[in-house]
Amino acid sequence: MSRRIDRVNELLRNEISRLLALQIKDPRLRGVISITRVSTSNDLRGAQVFMSVMGDQTTKQAALDGIRSAATFLRRELRQRLTLRYTPFLTFSLDKSYEEAEHILGIMDRIREDQPSCDPDEPEDTYVGPLPFPRSGD
Repeated sequence: MSRRIDRVNELLRNEISRLLALQIKDPRLRGVISITRVSTSNDLRGAQVFMSVMGDQTTKQAALDGIRSAATFLRRELRQRLTLRYTPFLTFSLDKSYEEAEHILGIMDRIREDQPSCDPDEPEDTYVGPLPFPRSGD
């Protein structure tokens, strides 16, 4: 991705977050909502906005419906606030990376619990845990 697209993505993410916090009065958007990332197309005419919503599945879907209904308003406000040749059309979707990361961390915790504990009095050749980092000078 080019540096310009990266800057536009970050600018859009910041402005959409600011608009959600200050301008949108939809009751469906009252939960904890964060814009995690924006992915703009190469021609800067379309942008995929990923958002994270705290709560259960119905809360997440209601927030997604609410922000989708406000997409035209958001685009109009972005057009006034930003100096871009084209204001991208916004499409919204839920970012599931946090849930996936939480799932992976849960698996790692279960694996860690299944391993035998490290006893410093055991002989070194029976130790089953992870290898220690080498110290400088060894």
